[in-house]
Amino acid sequence: MRMANAAAILIIIISFAIAIYLYPSMSDPMPAHWNAAGQVDSFMPKFWGLFLMPIVSIAILLLFVAIPRIDPLKKNIDKFRSYFDGFIVIILMFFMYIHILTLMWSMNITFNMTQMILPAIGLLFIYLGFIMDKLKRNWFIGIRTPWTLSSDRVWEKTHRVGGIVFKFAGVITFFGVVFQSIALWLLLIPIIIGIIYLFAYSYFEFQKEKK
Repeated sequence: MRMANAAAILIIIISFAIAIYLYPSMSDPMPAHWNAAGQVDSFMPKFWGLFLMPIVSIAILLLFVAIPRIDPLKKNIDKFRSYFDGFIVIILMFFMYIHILTLMWSMNITFNMTQMILPAIGLLFIYLGFIMDKLKRNWFIGIRTPWTLSSDRVWEKTHRVGGIVFKFAGVITFFGVVFQSIALWLLLIPIIIGIIYLFAYSYFEFQKEKK
C-alpha cells in the first residue's frame, strides 16, 4: 500500500472514530450550513451531520485510487505521482478539518465559521499553485480544456501560469478573514476571473502553436 493511501485511510478512520464517540452527546438536528456571515442557516439529521463528511471522504479516496488506473494517459500520472498522492492527503485533511469544525459548533463551541474556513481554503489554493507546474497532461487532474488536452506544450504553459493564478487567489482569500463583509467575493472573484483567463490563455496558446 502506498504511504499516501495509508495516511488517507488513517484520516478517514479518525473521522469515523470521532463521529462514533460523539454520537450520543450530539444534538439532533445538527448545523449543516453557514452563510457568508458565519451564521447557521440550515440543519441536518444527527446521523448525516456526524457521518456525511467521512462517507464523502471515502468516495473521494476511491475516486483518486481509480484515476491512475482508468486515465488513458495514466503513464503521465506516474510522472507526478508524489504530488498526486500529496493532493489526496491534503484534500482529506481539509474535509476532516471542516468535519471537526462542524462537530465543535454542535458542542456549543461557537466561533465565526467563515473566519475558520477561509484560511484552509486559501492554503488549499496555494498548495494547488505550487503543484500546478508539476502536473503532466491527463484527463482528470489539472486545467483541462480542449487545447491543453491536445498539446503538451499548451498544457505546460497554461499550468505554469495557472500556478501563479492559484497562489494569488489563495493569498487574496486570506483577506476575507479581516474583511468579512466581502469575504465571499474575495474567495470567488479571483478564482472565477482566473479560470476564465486560463481558459482563454490555453486557447490562444493553441492557436499560436497551430500557426
